[in-house]
This record gives sequence, structure tokens and C-alpha cells, in this order.
Amino acid sequence: MANPTTRGVILIHSAPRALCPHVEWAIGRVLGRAVSLDWAEQPVLSGSRRGEFYWEGPIGTGAALASGVMGWEHLRFEVTEDPTAASDGARWMHTPSLGIHHGQTDCAGNLVIGEDRLRLAMELAASDPTAMQREMHVALGSAWDAELEAFRHASDAASVVWLHKVG
Repeated sequence: MANPTTRGVILIHSAPRALCPHVEWAIGRVLGRAVSLDWAEQPVLSGSRRGEFYWEGPIGTGAALASGVMGWEHLRFEVTEDPTAASDGARWMHTPSLGIHHGQTDCAGNLVIGEDRLRLAMELAASDPTAMQREMHVALGSAWDAELEAFRHASDAASVVWLHKVG
């Protein structure tokens, strides 16, 4: 029986110019082949570049890609892995100031908060609605979204992200 495959995208929101070849090498190492990203200037952060790469591979490739590029100072990225019949989808977001956030996603790309995480949030918040709201923001990765938003929409020439399985 063949291993199930999935696909996704790695979005490098900002990388110093000198780091770009190393990022390509790290992605290629995970995928087992050479890759070349179409780099463009990142107008939000002078001297940095942005790029994206659509990938296909075995389930778990998204986690391997996030691990493969994580740890470089000044690198902002997102990795998505589409859900399959055998696996949930996922999204990893990374910023230099916040580190990495991982979340499970549904078929529309929405983050899904699991039962155990909800129970923990309720326990930590007790009966304080403000604390519960804070815990939900943490679970949803709101701080990562807020920091990455300017980088996501920094260019009028940003490419369109096609959804693979809609409806």
C-alpha cells in the first residue's frame, strides 16, 4: 500500500537576502530534491525577501518543513499542510519574536481547537471571561497572525493562493 500524500505551501514572509539560498537548501533537503523559490523584495522590512513554494509529499511533510527552516534569526514563515482522508490539516507560523505556533486546521483552513486545549483554557481561566478570551487568543495564534499580517499583504503583486479542496 502506498503512503498517503498531501500538499501544502511554505510561505517565507521575510528572510534576509543572504539567507535565501540556505532556506531553499533546507526546503529541498526535506523534499529530497532541489527547489528554487521566486524571491521578491519584502517592502515591509528593508533588505529582506519573500517567497513561496507549493509542495506535495507524504503526510507529515509540513511538520518536517517547519522544523527544517525554524531556528534562523530574522526568518518569518508559515507552512500549511492540507488535510487528507487519513490526516488532519495543519499550519505552522513562525516569527523571530514569538517563535513557532502550530495548529490543526479543517478542510477550509480554519484553525481547530481540540478538546484537551479547550479544557486547559477553561481550567486556566477559571471563571474569568477576560482570562478565557486571552487563552483563546493563545490557542488560535492571534499574536502570530497579528505580527505576520503586514508581511502577508505587503505587496500589491502578491500571488493568489489557490484553494485545493473547497466545497
